[in-house]
Amino acid sequence: MPRVAWLTDVHLNFVARRAVDELLAIVASHGPDAVVVTGDIAEAQSFRGMLLRMAEAWQRPIYFVLGNHDFYFGTIEGARETARLACRQSPWLHWLPEMDAVELSPRTALVGHDGWGDGRVGDHAHSRVRLNDFELIGELTGLSGARQFRKLNELGDQARAHFERVLPPAVERYQHVVVATHVPPFREATWHQGRISDPDWTPFFTCQASGEAIRAAFEKRPECTGLVLCGHTHGAGEADILDNLHVSTGGAEYYRPALQRIVEVP
Repeated sequence: MPRVAWLTDVHLNFVARRAVDELLAIVASHGPDAVVVTGDIAEAQSFRGMLLRMAEAWQRPIYFVLGNHDFYFGTIEGARETARLACRQSPWLHWLPEMDAVELSPRTALVGHDGWGDGRVGDHAHSRVRLNDFELIGELTGLSGARQFRKLNELGDQARAHFERVLPPAVERYQHVVVATHVPPFREATWHQGRISDPDWTPFFTCQASGEAIRAAFEKRPECTGLVLCGHTHGAGEADILDNLHVSTGGAEYYRPALQRIVEVP
């Protein structure tokens, strides 16, 4: 049975090299067959180097998506090109938004996309939350009100389009599908400090567009079970969306990067 190590929101730019090496050693000690990283690896100028260190240390397939912090001090398009460059530099690195379903075992596939808090859940119009995204990511700098809402919708719709393309054939072919994404696709998975996030935060903590595409795929194929791995909120929690669809949201602390868990793949 293949074993997949899952990491999320490790923010390796905040820690010393020794802490990075300790995390790499912990993951390696479990002997995973593959690694899934659900975003917030570092920042725009540093996440490629961190991914290459992971690849060198583990020499196992590393399937990753980007989180909002991975775009900080850069642009969305620039960071996406950096992800592509990293994959060209190492055969172990695989950015999921540019891939079809990946077979983890004859019965199980992996799909993924970065996702984005698309503003559609909660009360975006009256939210008092001001994320660093709107100061530190080129395409989002200075956006507010209706302009911000439209841009968040656009980013969420990119995730929706990817899942609408790759999920239906995956759930038809496989008995189990793992979905990797950074932003929780459902409000029920926006865990923070043991509770579901409030309407001020859920516009930025939920990718409704992803959730609609994921739910639709698994509703049409009840024989297939789905496991969504996500992060972003830094609060750990579990949520059952359908009888055959479960979401695990990873917990995280700044300055303390950790392995979430080993996922046993059927």
